[in-house]
Amino acid sequence: MAKYHVVSMPGDGIGKIVLKESIRVLTAVGFDAEYHHADIGWEFWCSEGNALPQRTLDLLEKHKLGLFGAITSKPKDKTVAELSPELKDKGFVYYSPIVGMRQHFNLDICIRPCISFPGNPLNFIRRATDHGFEEPRINAVIFRQNTEGLYGGVEWTNPPDTVYAALMTHPKFKKNFSHVPREDLAVSTRIFTRRACERIVRAAFEYAHKYGYRSVTVCEKPNVIRETSGMMWAVAQMIQKEFNHIQLWDTNIDAQMMWLTKNPEDYGVIVSGNMFGDIVSDGFAGLIGGLGFACSANIGETVAVFEPTHGSAPKYENLDPSIVNPIAMIMSAVMMLDHVGEFEKAKRIRDAIAKVVYAGNVQCYDMMKLRGGARVIEQGAATTQQMTDAIIAEL
Repeated sequence: MAKYHVVSMPGDGIGKIVLKESIRVLTAVGFDAEYHHADIGWEFWCSEGNALPQRTLDLLEKHKLGLFGAITSKPKDKTVAELSPELKDKGFVYYSPIVGMRQHFNLDICIRPCISFPGNPLNFIRRATDHGFEEPRINAVIFRQNTEGLYGGVEWTNPPDTVYAALMTHPKFKKNFSHVPREDLAVSTRIFTRRACERIVRAAFEYAHKYGYRSVTVCEKPNVIRETSGMMWAVAQMIQKEFNHIQLWDTNIDAQMMWLTKNPEDYGVIVSGNMFGDIVSDGFAGLIGGLGFACSANIGETVAVFEPTHGSAPKYENLDPSIVNPIAMIMSAVMMLDHVGEFEKAKRIRDAIAKVVYAGNVQCYDMMKLRGGARVIEQGAATTQQMTDAIIAEL
């Protein structure tokens, strides 16, 4: 019997490709696991009216570990148009399956490491004071609150009577929006809870302590979004007292995005609410090679799911051979190894990826700064499978 059981959820587009490659690497490193395929994504929305079927939730509930590829999400009008005819006008509403999964299992702690590999031609460089160029070492890990904030799903267009009446009790709403016809109002809420703030901030400090980071930065906007951002900052100040060897910094999200290209090497662990965490993690990912290198973990109290942060890129799904970079998915699998305590195997894979990137003999099209398409192979780009082969060879 296998030591671990992992729910594999390829999803849509290139998710089906890169997930297989990550499992190849896990097998090569000797990870003793049985993989249980689970249905998720656009196909099941169209055919069943549910992109996250209950049977998939049941598998995750049973096995507690998941590897997830990618999903396709489309605008509201297209979700309705592509639903099977027999399901239309039956009250089905599309909702992002990964967001639904996070909320169902309260996968409230999202971890997104943005750590550069030396030798990656996509790494950020800047002009040095001697008029040459320098490549700062990026080693930032973003902790993103995963279930609340703007992604909480509490929103209305043409708010109902009770909601509108409640909004009218706020003097700023009454002053600025009471003249707007209700059918012209769209309202999205940004809800923070103290417990969720405490969990994500504590996780950030514990990670910084475990891995020797000297600072934790709260990246929010408390000077404007005073209640929600203010709550996270107040919680961080309280928790920092337990970790007085770690500095507590704060930045506003807009200023942080400006400073990304000024002094990114100064930042260690960063913690944010959902939307701002999404923004700042993509910003840092751009400094280490883009979405082909961006991995993540979604961790709850009992269930954990690991995924690359890139999308499904459907235009590349049917290319033969495949050209997409599998490193983000493989690194997500490495995060799963760390999560279950298989640290030696995780280190071996990280070291193998580092060696392949540094050597520069095998590069996917993104690493060669080529525009994606079937002809990149002719221009010397490695296929998806060749990149995986190179990593396995280093193992």
